[in-house]
Amino acid sequence: MPVSWNAPDFVSTPREPMSASSPIKRRNCVPVRVGKVTVGGDASVVVQSMTNTDTADEVATAVQVAQLARAGSEMVRITVNTEQAAAAVPAIRERLDAMGIDVPLVGDFHFNGHKLLTKYPACAEALDKYRINPGNVGRGKRRDPQFATMIEMACKYDKPVRIGVNWGSLDQDLLARMMDDNARAAQPREVIEVMRAAVIESALQSAAKAEELGLAHDKIILSCKMSVVQDLIAVYRELAARCDYPLHLGLTEAGMGSKGIVASTAALAVLLQEGIGDTIRVSLTPEPGESRTKEVVVAQEILQTMGLRAFTPMVTACPGCGRTSSTFFQELAERIQNYVREQMPEWRQHYPGAENLTLAVMGCVVNGPGESKHADIGISLPGTGETPVAPVYVDGEKTVTLKGETIADDFQRIIDDYVRSRYGRKASEVS
Repeated sequence: MPVSWNAPDFVSTPREPMSASSPIKRRNCVPVRVGKVTVGGDASVVVQSMTNTDTADEVATAVQVAQLARAGSEMVRITVNTEQAAAAVPAIRERLDAMGIDVPLVGDFHFNGHKLLTKYPACAEALDKYRINPGNVGRGKRRDPQFATMIEMACKYDKPVRIGVNWGSLDQDLLARMMDDNARAAQPREVIEVMRAAVIESALQSAAKAEELGLAHDKIILSCKMSVVQDLIAVYRELAARCDYPLHLGLTEAGMGSKGIVASTAALAVLLQEGIGDTIRVSLTPEPGESRTKEVVVAQEILQTMGLRAFTPMVTACPGCGRTSSTFFQELAERIQNYVREQMPEWRQHYPGAENLTLAVMGCVVNGPGESKHADIGISLPGTGETPVAPVYVDGEKTVTLKGETIADDFQRIIDDYVRSRYGRKASEVS
């Protein structure tokens, strides 16, 4: 029978230990509880994602939320933009509960959130957090009362709120005032500097207003999304220095494929290295037919390669050169990486700590034995002109030499046996 999955408990426990050589000191901020997940405080950096289904389609949305959660998303945001979508939210929650998926749901509101939360109280209650964009809650005289209505609903149902500013939908009234003030200044700043300042002010002023309306200080998370790497870094550095709210990081509209991955990594890695950021999303544009879960994998790999979290065993593999004319080491590396990721839902339940396992799949004798010895389990495959055998190293010691057509299957069995023997003991100790 398939293993049922629940959002892992470690997301609301103290920060996971980083590498002993890691110089990262996390910024202090208040903890905010979102369902069973804690953001900020002493909690680890949380991975989140967002669906791209029509939320009114409760089946498709529940299925995608489950896929994202199983991939490791610890919170999932869904669009709530119509009455049909709002009406579907409780049913989506019920479907997820029936599947054993207790991942927190975040409702994304723009323009009409005040109406939807008021008219559909079951939606307001079923969600674990509301995302409010100050630039899209209303213009002119309507802005303040509509914002107040959403905050009042959050207070009524005891829900945290992410005040999420986006430079593409910045409060134009605020921006115009700040531009006018800048024009009158003795030494006007560059337009981009004023825009950055406006993004920050929108977030901080909205948070202050929310607290005036009764929302507790520890119910607020802030974000200031930009689409240019240097803008994002500059804005979050300033925002982090001016408040103690937890911060959600993400490069908005990051793009597709390698561009989106590289841009997001470049921005988030700098901020995370400085201890800034309590929850992250990698906003990738999926390629046609590509799984939405890729953004979750990328977010996890950013945190894991920086030593901030451990999600799944990572495979070290050489890039290949003239010594590695065969593609077998590439195929084996891909197979093992996919295999351990597929196994993690079960391993997380039965073999706690298996996510810290290190593996190496190397392609020739130059660095193969050395890298294999440094990993928990490593294999050094034969390069061009080398003896057609593959020594395997476990905990730094050569244990067996594989050869023939069954190398891949045999190596996978060695990994399975190691996980059971090493982490199975930890599981029994925990129980």
